[in-house]
Amino acid sequence: MSLTGALPILITAFLASMVEAIEMVTIVVGVGVARGWRSTLIGAGAGAGVLAVLVAVLGLALRSIPIGPLRLVIGTLLLIFGLQWLRKGVTRVAAHGLAGFRMRQPEPQEWTGEGIDWTAFVVAFKGVVLEGLEIAIIVVSFGATTNRLDAAVIGAVAAVVVIGVAGAVVYSRVAQIPRSLLQLAVGILLTTFGTFWSVEGIGVDWPGSDASILGLLAVYLLTAVTFIIFERRHVLGYATAA
Repeated sequence: MSLTGALPILITAFLASMVEAIEMVTIVVGVGVARGWRSTLIGAGAGAGVLAVLVAVLGLALRSIPIGPLRLVIGTLLLIFGLQWLRKGVTRVAAHGLAGFRMRQPEPQEWTGEGIDWTAFVVAFKGVVLEGLEIAIIVVSFGATTNRLDAAVIGAVAAVVVIGVAGAVVYSRVAQIPRSLLQLAVGILLTTFGTFWSVEGIGVDWPGSDASILGLLAVYLLTAVTFIIFERRHVLGYATAA
């Protein structure tokens, strides 16, 4: 492998894969802290297993997978989950404020059952499969078309490792966030990703490509803050009587 020829492919695959890895780790860490780690990690592990089988069986044929319909289905499901969490987060933050910050008043776990929390399982599973599949397609597309598959693989693996380690490092800080506020944040993130993927799935190109995610994030954040203000006025008895 010539270093001169491989380095641009390695860097390109690293940067492109990092975008997908950030989305994957954001979903897994957010769901794990909000819902509990057992079911989340099982879902993420199952997603990684399915992804490994797909990569092993399909190989270079991954380039022919219609990613659009997959984005539409998974984006729609994430949008459904995200809107539910967003509604609960708005209601709870409006009612309790930042109670529990820095673990002063611990809030109850969202999931307290003994079995599998299928919400956490499915969300983590979908996030790993979709983002992992896109990373695999990036690797195959860059590597196969330039005959530098080894460099593309190294770049993608490095991106996943770097972002994964970063996610593990910030977990302890994320765990100190009140669950009501965390649920609101995760709801905003899932709704943002769900909107972005589902719209892409129907063939619409976002202006600015992935940069549009930041715009969607700002819109949903502003919407959540607005509803919290209205809901808090109602909870505190400031609403005008009819």
